Amino acid sequence: MEPILTINNLTKKFGYLTAVKDLSFTINKGNVYGILGPNGSGKSTTLGIVLNVINKTEGSFHWFDGNTTTHNALKKVGAIIERPNFYPYMTASQNLKLVCKIKGVNKSKIDEKLEIVGLLERKDSKFRTYSLGMKQRLAIASALLNDPEILILDEPTNGLDPQGIHQIREIIKQIARQGTTILLASHLLDEVEKVCSHVVVLRKGVKLYSGRVDEMISSHGFFELKCDKQDELVKLLENNKSFGKIKVHDHLVTAFLNEPMKSDDFNKFLFEKGIILTHLVQRKESLEEQFLQLTDNQNN
Repeated sequence: MEPILTINNLTKKFGYLTAVKDLSFTINKGNVYGILGPNGSGKSTTLGIVLNVINKTEGSFHWFDGNTTTHNALKKVGAIIERPNFYPYMTASQNLKLVCKIKGVNKSKIDEKLEIVGLLERKDSKFRTYSLGMKQRLAIASALLNDPEILILDEPTNGLDPQGIHQIREIIKQIARQGTTILLASHLLDEVEKVCSHVVVLRKGVKLYSGRVDEMISSHGFFELKCDKQDELVKLLENNKSFGKIKVHDHLVTAFLNEPMKSDDFNKFLFEKGIILTHLVQRKESLEEQFLQLTDNQNN
């Protein structure tokens, strides 16, 4: 795997406050990474450090193979870490021409990038006539002008309405499909689940998890069960090492799996024990349930 960004034991202190503590993770080419955590967990500080906006206290980071200076590496990075800052009385096209001039990029890319974010038809509209979602999409177009190898977004859907959120998420997925690596910071589980392939979970500057979203916790899911012999069923499950926690609420038994199991095999096993189910549903824990389990396991 080709690394794009490698972070080693990164720490940042603001006086007595430790915003990021001994953080290490690697971002490899071609994936969509989420840094997930509540406000104040150190997401924006981490992005600020790797973009040379904030000085680190300890630790190190390097871009690509480590032989490129951060200054030169950032020429291959597109980033939006603050609210877009365009001139309100200029059109979208004029604003992007100015960005091209500052970045030293050919302005022939402007229409192509506006098309990616769905703003080509509004390129001659003044920036002040844009909705918040359109402004954010123009910022993404601006960050793509230098054809970056990685696009960094800090809370890209903050403050947007549901339609605006959906549009931004679809654009992120589209950019990722074209081979650009993406790193986004978010406090929204839903966003990470829908958009990201990999996640780094932070709380109070400390990494709780780093890896694939679909492997966030080695959860094998659970069965929801009903039958006429509930007491017998619960007893059987409690004595079976394939099951962990067993919950009973009214007439519904929830049995969490310690290992993979197919519902038809399970149903057959119970039938052979004389238990006939009237209800059997197999579910996977949502990312939210897994995230809460992960954070609950940490000391406050």
